[in-house]
Amino acid sequence: MAANGYGIHSPGGYSLTAVLIAEAVLTAMFLYVILGPTSGPVPMGFAPIAIGFAMTLIHLISIPISNTPVNPPRSTAVAVFNGDGAPTQLWLFWAAPILGAIIASATYALVSGDDVDNAGEVTRSPRDRLAA
Repeated sequence: MAANGYGIHSPGGYSLTAVLIAEAVLTAMFLYVILGPTSGPVPMGFAPIAIGFAMTLIHLISIPISNTPVNPPRSTAVAVFNGDGAPTQLWLFWAAPILGAIIASATYALVSGDDVDNAGEVTRSPRDRLAA
């Protein structure tokens, strides 16, 4: 079964640190891709294309590292049915995506250049400033 893991349970034998960094960074990148086309004035219909391509790329990058969870419920389901060390490593595949989400939410305004108010709503994007 395609259980996620690090160390001897990683397809490529990657360490805990390598898997933690990969999962957190890839989750943050995925959230940037999701937030970009869904939070600003972007033509409708293009968000699913960008999100789908990003998820494909994330899987291509991280399957050799950890079997690509980027989704805690998916990690949990496979770990429960697999056993063989996967349940003991499950904490990482919850912690890393949460860490990646925190990184993305804290830095999205810096990365995108959007102005964000205290409620987390995008108030003015660079595109809006150019149009004004």
